Amino acid sequence: MRPLHYLALGDSYTIGTGASSEAHNYPSIIASRLAATGSEISVTNPAVNGYTTEDLIKHELGLLSQIKPQLVTILIGVNDLVQGRTLNQYTKSLVKIYDAVASLRLEPGRVVAISIPNWSVVPAAANFGDPKRLRRLTDEYNALAQREASTHGFSWVDITSVSTSSHRSPGWISSDQLHPGDIQYAAWAKAIWEAVREAWTAAAAA
Repeated sequence: MRPLHYLALGDSYTIGTGASSEAHNYPSIIASRLAATGSEISVTNPAVNGYTTEDLIKHELGLLSQIKPQLVTILIGVNDLVQGRTLNQYTKSLVKIYDAVASLRLEPGRVVAISIPNWSVVPAAANFGDPKRLRRLTDEYNALAQREASTHGFSWVDITSVSTSSHRSPGWISSDQLHPGDIQYAAWAKAIWEAVREAWTAAAAA
């Protein structure tokens, strides 16, 4: 069984802003579940709080050629939305990211695109505008990302409903009133793991 290299591309949601430690971000949780199957796995998580798709292109995509990952997750876009980038601008930069990842020619199921969560319900969302408008824009961004993921042959995991399933529970939202807390990140990881488990454990056995 060969060691697997997992690259988690993204922003604050991927690095785990709001979590009590790095071990509680969703890439770390997923990696630990894969390791529990007996797989040897190395995780590279270059995500940074506030990153847009353009930041990801500039500062994260180079890792594709450096580490040549066998497993990839992509969750990006909320900061494009916050900064007022149009859907057309988002599409162009997202396609660049997806094209670069697709060039790895990984087997089906090994690249997973993840939706932006429904952050319009968190207390701090009102600081960024009308929550109803934020929800509409988030849905539009996600529909676009899902379409491009399908075009590129990536798996798609929609965490919209998961992200609000227990949003009134203590610890669901972090103390900044914006990002997820440990409990929510664990719920995301569970949903993502259920989607990737078969393909990723097969990759480890290959």
